Amino acid sequence: MKVIVAGCAGRMGSEVCRLIAEQEDMTLVGGIEAKGHPAIGTQLGSGVVGSDLSAMIANATMIVDFSTAQTTVAACRLAALAGKGFINGVTGLSVSQTHALEDCGERIPVVNAPNFSVGVSMLCLLVAEAASRLGPDYDVEVIETHHRMKKDAPSGTAARLVDILKARAGRARVVHGRQGAVGAKPKYEIGVSSIRTGGVVGEHT
Repeated sequence: MKVIVAGCAGRMGSEVCRLIAEQEDMTLVGGIEAKGHPAIGTQLGSGVVGSDLSAMIANATMIVDFSTAQTTVAACRLAALAGKGFINGVTGLSVSQTHALEDCGERIPVVNAPNFSVGVSMLCLLVAEAASRLGPDYDVEVIETHHRMKKDAPSGTAARLVDILKARAGRARVVHGRQGAVGAKPKYEIGVSSIRTGGVVGEHT
């Protein structure tokens, strides 16, 4: 499989590039970064880092995107036009952006996942099971911690956990952070807190 990684110089993108290079059945054929990025023109796998996906996409069978919410929809639509698979790891997408990826999924294989960790997948299953069994007398809080460079809050994984809790526990009220005399916490409320500090890869509780 020939892969192009968008956002290849970022924290997650660079790690994905490293892992692809270790696979015998995968070839990293290039990467994408924003115009003016210092990585533009440097060697990456069997190709180079560029800023124009349309000029490189013919060489790939799959696009892996860890760029930004502002560019991922355009990249996915380009992949759909070219008949290439698309894996999105960008979080912080709006409802309309998510729907745009789903529309592309009608034409090409699209994976849109806030987290690719097996452990997080298990966490989602466990949260769904617990939420369906515990009643309104149980308080629910979602707390996530990430490195100071993460651009969106809450994280995509935290947002996914909130969606599960809303669907399985019937809790419709979501509060992001609290300040001042907010009073007692009502039943059916989900509190969400986001912490940004240091180089923490990601923690969810």
